[in-house]
Amino acid sequence: MRIGELAAQTGMTRDTIRFYEKVGLVEGRRLANGYRDFPPETVAWLLYVRTAQTLGFSLAEIARHGEELHEAPDSAEALSSLFEEKIQAIDGRMAELATLRTELVARVGTGCPLRATGRPAITGLSG
Repeated sequence: MRIGELAAQTGMTRDTIRFYEKVGLVEGRRLANGYRDFPPETVAWLLYVRTAQTLGFSLAEIARHGEELHEAPDSAEALSSLFEEKIQAIDGRMAELATLRTELVARVGTGCPLRATGRPAITGLSG
């Protein structure tokens, strides 16, 4: 199928599909006239990519695990493993954000929110 039809079926722009092709997420062959031609299963894959992005997966993560998921005998098991890894990463980030929030709350009303409060500074922040 041509890129316009693929765009229409997935709700993505042609530019998005071209970008995904450039970074290796999809592969189309070139016809003699130079048009891109994508296999029909590309629609399902692009919808998968969109869903994975909605769930917080980066394009790099999707690309890294894409082939593995296509070839997994039990994709539910493979997906569950990826979800568990993502949950752990999210939990770690939430803990970092909670620490940052606590530090910011402590600085409210200090006259200069960047001035040190007498407690050790959070790593990566300058006060």
